[in-house]
Amino acid sequence: MKLVIAEKPSVAQSIAKVLGAAGRENGCLVGNGSIVSWCFGHLVELASADAYDPKYKRWNTKDLPIVPENWEYTVPPGKAKQLKILSGLMADKRVDSLVCATDAGREGELIFRLVTEHCGCKKPVQRLWISSMEDSAIREGFRNLKSDSEYDRLYDAALCRARADWIVGINATRLFSVLYRTTLNVGRVQSPTLAMLVQREAEIAAFRKTPFYTVELNCGNFTATGDRMPEKQAAEAIRMACDGKAASVKAVIRQEKSAQPPKLYDLTTLQRDANRILGYTAQQTLDYTQSLYEKKLVTYPRTDSKYLTDDMRDTVPGLVKTVSAVFLSAENPPVHAERVIDSSKVSDHHAIIPTRTFDGASLSGLPTGETSILTLIAARLLCAVGNPCVTAETTVTLDCGGHAFTAKGKTVTDSGWKGTGRRFLDALKRKPEDKPEEAVLPGLAEGRTVANVRASVKEGFTSPPKHFTEDTLLSAMENAGAEEFAEIPDAGNGVPVQAQRSGLRGKKEGQRDGRKAETAEYSLSRRGLGTPATRAGIIEKIVKTGFVERKGRQLLPTKKGVSLIGVLPETIKSPALTAEWEAKLQQVERGDLPASAFMDGIRKLTEDLIKGASAPKAGQNPFRSDREVVGVCPRCGRPVYEGKKSFYCSGYRESPPCGFALWKDDRFFTSKKKALTKKIAAALLKEGRVDMSGLYSRKTGKTYDATAVLEDTGERVNFRLEF
Repeated sequence: MKLVIAEKPSVAQSIAKVLGAAGRENGCLVGNGSIVSWCFGHLVELASADAYDPKYKRWNTKDLPIVPENWEYTVPPGKAKQLKILSGLMADKRVDSLVCATDAGREGELIFRLVTEHCGCKKPVQRLWISSMEDSAIREGFRNLKSDSEYDRLYDAALCRARADWIVGINATRLFSVLYRTTLNVGRVQSPTLAMLVQREAEIAAFRKTPFYTVELNCGNFTATGDRMPEKQAAEAIRMACDGKAASVKAVIRQEKSAQPPKLYDLTTLQRDANRILGYTAQQTLDYTQSLYEKKLVTYPRTDSKYLTDDMRDTVPGLVKTVSAVFLSAENPPVHAERVIDSSKVSDHHAIIPTRTFDGASLSGLPTGETSILTLIAARLLCAVGNPCVTAETTVTLDCGGHAFTAKGKTVTDSGWKGTGRRFLDALKRKPEDKPEEAVLPGLAEGRTVANVRASVKEGFTSPPKHFTEDTLLSAMENAGAEEFAEIPDAGNGVPVQAQRSGLRGKKEGQRDGRKAETAEYSLSRRGLGTPATRAGIIEKIVKTGFVERKGRQLLPTKKGVSLIGVLPETIKSPALTAEWEAKLQQVERGDLPASAFMDGIRKLTEDLIKGASAPKAGQNPFRSDREVVGVCPRCGRPVYEGKKSFYCSGYRESPPCGFALWKDDRFFTSKKKALTKKIAAALLKEGRVDMSGLYSRKTGKTYDATAVLEDTGERVNFRLEF
């Protein structure tokens, strides 16, 4: 029998239905020669630092860098039962081979491999690689199972990513938290993302609006505009020279222009549109799309491709007709399939499109968020294969008093794909985002004169850069490293921040997962911060840790976030340098770079980071709190502050939170008629013990002297007396 392991129970149920595994056993479905079971996401994870040495429970810069030679793993709370079930199934004599059916991507491969390695399974493994949860796609996938060895490089890249994030995150977070005496979460990708937000705010703060002036001619039924001028006096001189005079038509240019349809959605583009049009966060969009995928309504979401494969050419017309009938009630939509077909531009998965499963199915029961996302995906498919939007544009050049003026007009002759898009936006109750269409110019010919024009001066101002939204931040993350970043003052310490463009190039080639061999230049445009699958999580993390706040749709760095970027060295906060590491991960995945070489680079980066860091000088700690630090937490080394009811660790909001606290109403002290004062708490935190006098004995009614000793188990705070 084959043991099929999916990433989630819902996916396992869909696979079991197709395979005919209808019998239920403990943690699995059985039947027709197959056993189908599941993970709950990551069942095995990299262990925390103290798994290597108990001394790492306390944060100390002298212990850095922490770089494991032999990696330890742990099972997250609540997942041991399912891991035990999978281990038993792998050892089951009925099972002769396994099928990896976790999500077809880097993270899915990591989830499966860590489980099989943890369980010591040596049975042969095949890989299910599908882009849709439709029954037909599952059947086709099982007819074309690959050897899992074809995905070894994918696993290598996934493991490198996880270990690199662990090494940089553990060491950098401990280093800067201890140096600056506050919890500072530093990450290989999240810190450069935060840096882009801080840089943008610095640009906005440094911006000084500059006025400019234009002269406009009111020609009756149309308006002509002159060039921008920096000086109002010069503009006024032109106005006076033209006002009430005649303007002659010097040139009339008429052109027909076509706006080509957009490409299909990859995840990042879908997240950007959902944020701009619907106001959804990147994480919300990913969650909604993942749910639609598991409901068999859309294809695999975590893709960076905007095209379909050549073998899908014949299925596109039927799919477009089905989608159009459901969403637009149109029977014969235009279908230019050649625009969306290109296997050479498809990596692991093709673009996100609707499936045919929803044909005839009721969509009324879907949550609002899922319905909106499905509508966007359907709209993009119909737009992508639709007709161009054709406009007739006219540009007229006039002369008045020896000065040139221009008037432009536009008429839409075929709305094409833009008309389709407007219908979908109307369905979503959103206004079309197109700019107001230009006025239609009257019939004008060269040599014609317009008499008695009225001239006026209009004042305008240059505009500052816009605050980042998730839409624009996702774009910046995707394109980080593609071109040089402008040098701007760093808001934290006045040191210019400039990401250096690198000339790293390589070739993309291979035949992993059976797709057509491809050779293409691997250039800077392929770099970026994170991957389509991880960018939403990165944004959520910098918000959750208090470095960024959402204000409407804007993402704004907090004071803490600005200060952090001010103290971090360039190697850990540079978007371009981090994008280079992402490019190297892709090289590992393609087999162009050994995994060991990537990890050597990460170790070197971490070592250099620690060597170059130093504690701030007196009075120069931007994170200095006005609250008095009572002591250092014995569990995590963070500052302990006094609250109304306790002396608590400042790491209580971190992930995972530190729950250490000395409660003022602890029965150990109240029963002895003693108050847990700040002085006593400070002594307990520093020495672990404190001499006390006048302790009350309930048995004798008398008082006595003794030493109170703090005993912290890591989960519970206890006290005892020594006499």
